[in-house]
Amino acid sequence: MGMQVGEKTSAMNSEINITPLADVMLVLLIIVMLIAPLLQKGVDVVLPEAANTSEKPENDAQTVLGVTADGRFYVESQQVSEQDLLREVQSVLDRKFEKIVLIKADQDAQYSSVMSVLDRLQRAGIEDIGLITERKVGSAGAAGGGE
Repeated sequence: MGMQVGEKTSAMNSEINITPLADVMLVLLIIVMLIAPLLQKGVDVVLPEAANTSEKPENDAQTVLGVTADGRFYVESQQVSEQDLLREVQSVLDRKFEKIVLIKADQDAQYSSVMSVLDRLQRAGIEDIGLITERKVGSAGAAGGGE
């Protein structure tokens, strides 16, 4: 209820007080801002460094295939077996508009694992493939994903 100032009548104010609504919305905004970065955590790998990278932030439109140092494979942060890798990538690509696969391989991953993934993707007809790396220290700009 609001209070009328200046009149002697005890009539009720019919204006809506939006202060509680604004308070609730600001609290929800803060919660979303704190939680959103935690939800976008992908596969935990140490990326190799490269000097000739371009900025390409990860987003939901991209398909990220992770290869860890111990030879495990991840599609969209979900672990898959080597036998199911291609089928899982195809099903994810069918749901997405952008048909690019980005490979996020650990710098200590076996070369044969990464080449096996590249070979399988090319045999399946997927030709838009990128490699995610860290920007080398001393290059222009900060660390980021690149192709």
